[in-house]
Amino acid sequence: MKEKAIVVFSGGQDSTTCLFWALEKFDEVIAVTFDYGQRHALEIECAKAIAKELNVEHHVLDMGLLNQLAPNALTRDDIEIEVREGELPSTFVEGRNMLFLTFAGVLAKVKGAKHIVTGVCETDFSGYPDCRDIFIKSLNVTMNLAMDYNFVVHTPLMWIDKAQTWEMADKLGKLDYVRQKTLTCYNGIIGDGCGECPACHLRQRGLENYLKTKEAK
Repeated sequence: MKEKAIVVFSGGQDSTTCLFWALEKFDEVIAVTFDYGQRHALEIECAKAIAKELNVEHHVLDMGLLNQLAPNALTRDDIEIEVREGELPSTFVEGRNMLFLTFAGVLAKVKGAKHIVTGVCETDFSGYPDCRDIFIKSLNVTMNLAMDYNFVVHTPLMWIDKAQTWEMADKLGKLDYVRQKTLTCYNGIIGDGCGECPACHLRQRGLENYLKTKEAK
């Protein structure tokens, strides 16, 4: 029986690395992207372009209600991107991963897929509660019970930092692809980004650390 996986896919560094990881591991891979009113529609276009280039079946699901319920800096121009000590960043979207994974689970069951892959990470997670391993494991059990289906939620990046994520992409032979064609930047600039926002700082710092380590070997 063919092993089939659904990848929660934004077109960013983490989810694209996970997509390549899944393509190596599973017989068939389907990507799902969520449109929740992101400030930059380019994120969805980037995801579409990557899926098309890799010949991966791709679904874009409308999650606009999330934007109405949970205003945040990723969807509202009038909310500044801020990271304050002891507080969640203004980029945190309440309930996002819970909803995304639940809908990915519905799609997985319809498609006959037992595996769901997501790029959440507890090492470089900015304090987001829905990126924690304990949450993923809890939701995995809940989805199995709710749909009477044996899902396995995979989190290949859970215990690694950004430098190690770059290393994973490199071992998959996709470092340059991930660097040039993904969109992580909060200001909507593909590739190395604006270099100023928190997402770019985290991404660039991880890349520099990895390349230093690689050169030292």
